[in-house]
Amino acid sequence: MLNLEFNLLSWMREERQSRKLTLVIVFIALLLDNMLLTVVVPIIPSYLYTVDDAVANMAKNHTTASPHTPSGTFHTIVSLYDNSVRVTSGGPMDSTPIPLDKAQALTPHNSTEPDCPKADDQLLNENVKVGLLFASKATVQLITNPFIGPLTNRIGYQIPMFAGFCIMFLSTIMFAFSSSYTLLFLARSLQGVGSSCSSVAGMGMLASVYTDDEERGNAIGIALGGLAMGVLVGPPFGSIMYEFVGKTAPFLILAVLAVLDGALQLFILQPSKVEPESQKGSSLWSLIKDPYILIAAGSICFANMAIAMLEPALPIWMMETMCPRKWQLGVAFLPASISYLIGTNIFGVLAHKMGRWLCSLIGMVLVGVSILCVPFAKDIYGLILPNFGVGFAIGMVDSSMMPIMGYLVDLRHVSVYGTVYAIADVAFCMGFALGPSAGGAIAKNIGFPWLMTIIGVVDILFAPLCYFLRSPPGREEKMNYPLPSPQAQTIAIFSLPGETEREELGTHFDHETHFEWAVCLR
Repeated sequence: MLNLEFNLLSWMREERQSRKLTLVIVFIALLLDNMLLTVVVPIIPSYLYTVDDAVANMAKNHTTASPHTPSGTFHTIVSLYDNSVRVTSGGPMDSTPIPLDKAQALTPHNSTEPDCPKADDQLLNENVKVGLLFASKATVQLITNPFIGPLTNRIGYQIPMFAGFCIMFLSTIMFAFSSSYTLLFLARSLQGVGSSCSSVAGMGMLASVYTDDEERGNAIGIALGGLAMGVLVGPPFGSIMYEFVGKTAPFLILAVLAVLDGALQLFILQPSKVEPESQKGSSLWSLIKDPYILIAAGSICFANMAIAMLEPALPIWMMETMCPRKWQLGVAFLPASISYLIGTNIFGVLAHKMGRWLCSLIGMVLVGVSILCVPFAKDIYGLILPNFGVGFAIGMVDSSMMPIMGYLVDLRHVSVYGTVYAIADVAFCMGFALGPSAGGAIAKNIGFPWLMTIIGVVDILFAPLCYFLRSPPGREEKMNYPLPSPQAQTIAIFSLPGETEREELGTHFDHETHFEWAVCLR
């Protein structure tokens, strides 16, 4: 008897350890995925503007250059190889090398011209280019998610999780060495496929091993902390490395970290094994038709659309109005990242106690109010409080709605989670696809302040719908037989009234109620 109890305790300890390792792997995967997602935020707008500005200046100098040089006029010629400068006067043989600083003294310039980019058409056009590039990742992820969800039901979560690592590594290498807009666009799009595999498989894996609703909420809150850490570290890490080391360095560091994550997955998850779900999950269409799932997905979409619109538009607006240094373009997002990390960790636990619907409702209102305050900032310090509010509020929404998606499936459908978290990821991606693409065009045509006003009002108007998630009804079968998970199966034996002899004729597993009924007749 003592030996049996010892074996049971050992099994429970190993099971809990396995759950913790799963949580660690998902945490790291979301951390790296979102570091790559946000590390480009301060780099790409500045990099593309620099490239486009150099091309525009070369074209302008080429078209305005006079074919005949007047005698006595000085011109500077900058070597592309050794940074030496030659100053020439009219004669072809009369050339004398001089130091660069003396040549700059001879070059006419306007001392009152500011160091920041001018708010011209070229800078405004960057809104559209950067917005489309940022949106490409979410758009591809949006298309991929409906296929990844059902795939995890068939082959398990391990293989898609490892495939996500491989694709993310390739995308990171492409970002490091791409110099054209086309290749950067391709790298960003490829990242969408890897993110789809990692996020859908990761969240589904957590929901399947943490079957208790409160434990699941805590675990998903911790996993979203990995997402928050990625969002937190990405922009300042990218901007500082870009300012002082170069564009390639941050992506190479991320590639090395991704290799370590892949080794961890290979050792623990053993992705060569195919482990399909033990039961058939609800169809994608049946989940999409569920109005309660749609409300939860809408909350995720519109809350994250706010920060998605900020990512491409805010750096360009700062370049127009604040003349910031390159590193400040990323540091501006630091308050939002820190507060998101705080919000997900606090409300991962607190939302279950106060009501996830209420937590999400307050979060949506706070997102709207904070985003409306962003255009009133006059310098980078004025962005601290609004961005902090945006990040904290989105943390409230995400930490409430991600667990409630799994709860709604347990309550109203079959407890298989790959498809419902594919829907959650689709909602997330719709925010990050529509946000940058539409936001860039809106900012170009009617201005950044109106862009913030539109998304702020949308979030506030959507917030009351969260009230419907207060007490969603369960399906009739689920209400009669409320066991939430396939692990909690039982056998019920029926006999006709008055019968004393019974013979088991067969069993039937009901996928809707997770009960195995043994039908017994005389």
